[in-house]
Amino acid sequence: MTIAAAWTFEGHPIHSLSRAPEGAAKGPAILLVHGFGASTDHWRFNIPVLAKNYEVHALDLLGFGRSAKPEGPRYGGALWRDQLVAYVRERIGRPTVLVGNSLGGYAALAAGAALGDQCAGVVLLNAAGPFSDEQGEPQGWGAIARRTIGSALLKSPILQRLLFENMRRPGNVRRTLKQVYVNPTNVDDELVESILRPSRDPGAFGVFRTVFDIPRGQPLDALFAQLQAPLLLLWGIRDPWINAAGRRGAFQRHAPANTTEVVLQAGHCPHDEVPDQVNRAMLDWLATLPAR
Repeated sequence: MTIAAAWTFEGHPIHSLSRAPEGAAKGPAILLVHGFGASTDHWRFNIPVLAKNYEVHALDLLGFGRSAKPEGPRYGGALWRDQLVAYVRERIGRPTVLVGNSLGGYAALAAGAALGDQCAGVVLLNAAGPFSDEQGEPQGWGAIARRTIGSALLKSPILQRLLFENMRRPGNVRRTLKQVYVNPTNVDDELVESILRPSRDPGAFGVFRTVFDIPRGQPLDALFAQLQAPLLLLWGIRDPWINAAGRRGAFQRHAPANTTEVVLQAGHCPHDEVPDQVNRAMLDWLATLPAR
């Protein structure tokens, strides 16, 4: 049974949930972290399978999903890193594997590096974020928007509002998802609604505007150097948003020596597009982690 629980971060309500096996849980806990515009709902096909053997947690990052969307916080990797670190320390209280997709992958890696021996491992699914030797725009939604529209235009509050209203139309959400799911079978009404619902919350537009100014944060190679735990890279290699096929080489150059890689014929969200393959890869890797 999945349990939703109240928790606050820096005074703001955060939506989180947990699920544990009927018997004794194996190994470390697992914390799932969604990408930009998504929520805990995006792990719909993963939580039930992983929770057969492991204690599984998921949360909505501040500004997304069912979590608060306050004005004022400087949204970005540092804020979400601190949120994940606080959750592991306050709610889980034992070694945890952090699993993140896209923007959530960057936050999971940053939190894993900050947690030290409280991090039992990190799993990155098409993670966003720059390397220190990259001179272009950061990887992620902000970079995509800049390439397609232009930085100057995105400074206009009127244009930002028009973009926001256009992007949260059901037909546009569905079309966007189909661009990044190689197999669109799981681009269903449930998924579309899970993205639309938070966009109707007060404060959603304010969070949307920040995507164009999210600070770069620490580069990925610096975070890899700080990470003390095992790393699994799960690639939806046909991802058009982050050029996964090209980015994979940079990850191979900078990732720790003991990194495991699995390449899947999927797009930007392999955990939802090919969940059976992702679940199997994760379970196989989790079984190799040292007992703690």
